[in-house]
Amino acid sequence: MIDHTGALESGPLLLGGHSMGCHTAAAWALANPDEVAGLILIGPVFTGEADGDDRWDRRADALEQGGPEAFAEIVAENSPDEKIRETTFRLARDRARLHEHPEAVARALREVPRSRPFGDFADLASLSVPVLVVGSHDEFDPGHPQAVAELWAETIPGAEFEIEEAGESPLAWQGGILSREIEAFLGRHGLAPAG
Repeated sequence: MIDHTGALESGPLLLGGHSMGCHTAAAWALANPDEVAGLILIGPVFTGEADGDDRWDRRADALEQGGPEAFAEIVAENSPDEKIRETTFRLARDRARLHEHPEAVARALREVPRSRPFGDFADLASLSVPVLVVGSHDEFDPGHPQAVAELWAETIPGAEFEIEEAGESPLAWQGGILSREIEAFLGRHGLAPAG
């Protein structure tokens, strides 16, 4: 909670996010180190360089012009087989349908990957709170490279790293299993809510 002066009322926060949300959580933690109790960083992609890949423009165009189904077609287009394509399409479509303002999502897809979420990649080494980094194998989710998640976990002192078993859909897509991993992480660091 934030009071009328902008100060935190309830003490340090536990922050988490996936992809762009992961970068936002990390940036906020770097800017406000005394106000963070822990971080859950899922699917990072930032390595210090802006992403110039045109896939973001194509996804944004599809979302604006064709809606969630067209967006999902673009997301799933390079899947290695039909089973993975169907899973990727369904998840991308269903998540895109949840957005109340798809035009804002399209704008974010064009702008955020080209921005620097924080000053320098090496800044991650200054984080001193418990951190869980969740990666995914590239077979299902090449847009969130496994090597980048591993690099984040290696750069952040004491960070824990979790990833799904080979051949499974990404841990980030498995809500129940991911929730249990997060709960176990919070428990190991005394961050779990009472009860």
